[in-house]
Amino acid sequence: MHVDLLTLYFLVVGTLFASAGMTLWEHRTHPRRSKELKILAAGYATLAIGCAAVTVRHELPGATGSALSNLVIVTGYLLVLQGVASLGGRKYRNSSVAMLFLLALTWAVAGARWENSVWYYASAIPIALASGAASFELLRSDGIKSTQSRHIAALVTGIHTLLYAARACILPFLAARYGRDVVSVASDFTMYEGVLYSVVLPMTLLRLFREETHGELLRDSQTDYLTRIGNRRWFFEEGARVIRDAEPCGSITLLAFDLDRFKTINDRYGHKTGDEVLKAFGDIARSVVGPDAILARIGGEEFAALLPHHDSIRAKELGEIVAKRFAETIPHRIDGVAIQATVSIGLAQLGTEAPTLADLLAAADAALYNAKSLGGNRLELAPHASRSEVA
Repeated sequence: MHVDLLTLYFLVVGTLFASAGMTLWEHRTHPRRSKELKILAAGYATLAIGCAAVTVRHELPGATGSALSNLVIVTGYLLVLQGVASLGGRKYRNSSVAMLFLLALTWAVAGARWENSVWYYASAIPIALASGAASFELLRSDGIKSTQSRHIAALVTGIHTLLYAARACILPFLAARYGRDVVSVASDFTMYEGVLYSVVLPMTLLRLFREETHGELLRDSQTDYLTRIGNRRWFFEEGARVIRDAEPCGSITLLAFDLDRFKTINDRYGHKTGDEVLKAFGDIARSVVGPDAILARIGGEEFAALLPHHDSIRAKELGEIVAKRFAETIPHRIDGVAIQATVSIGLAQLGTEAPTLADLLAAADAALYNAKSLGGNRLELAPHASRSEVA
């Protein structure tokens, strides 16, 4: 079935306006990406206006209609580029202004004499450059996660780049050899691809934003609101996975932490000061145990760190470093008086006497309570961990 060019233009215009509306509506539920979504919506709407202007470009005298519609379309592509680049915190303002200026100059100098050549060939160059830059930004952006949606969006813009680059660089030679029929076929093909571009790219980018928001909500549900480390639920889910996937001969240890006399700090200095103490401990523990540890706040002033690939000797070294640094830290001052806080630590190692995460945590808790009974600010080992260290 053949669809005439005018129908394709109207299809692209309607699709782009619909995409602009959906993207603009989406910014209400993605406040962190509101700016990027607004820029993309403006880009789609500008593209739609430019495509609509194409249908009446011959109503204006000379090359004026072609020049104006082409400039509006390229502005739309540049806005899409700006929206994509904003995801990584980058801008293309100066280069966009320069590109529009050069395009306007090209139309002013050559448009009246070679309108068709500028329209079919030269005007494709800025579109190819803007789309290529957008594809590059999607591939290199460190502001968004690498997901399937991101790769699809990069692929769509990459194909669009190749198509317009071919239109600018290859089509003139084909037209010279085979006649104007080749240009007509290329125009139809360009419009069919444009319909796909106007549907796939906006929908894929919307999915990308939704996946990002879903990931943020998931992280928030797994993160302790105060210390910004893992919470109890995340600790048991990730800890169980680590133990399940561990190699048979791999060493896994657990450090259980409990801040000493924390209730006294809260009662004497207030909960705000207590919160500062908790945040200070979370920062210290995270810096010591490293990114591979499963570190979480599992209760009020109780923390735990599951350490894959650590035997009891190495885990004890890390625990003692945490205790030392925390004891030397002054998180807060009240009327010039320093508040000093310490932590008690229990250490247990995964083994036959503690084969599961629950057993491991229970063994570490027993060693922790032993450390507190001995005055606190110290690390004690569970019995089976002690035997491993001796061995």
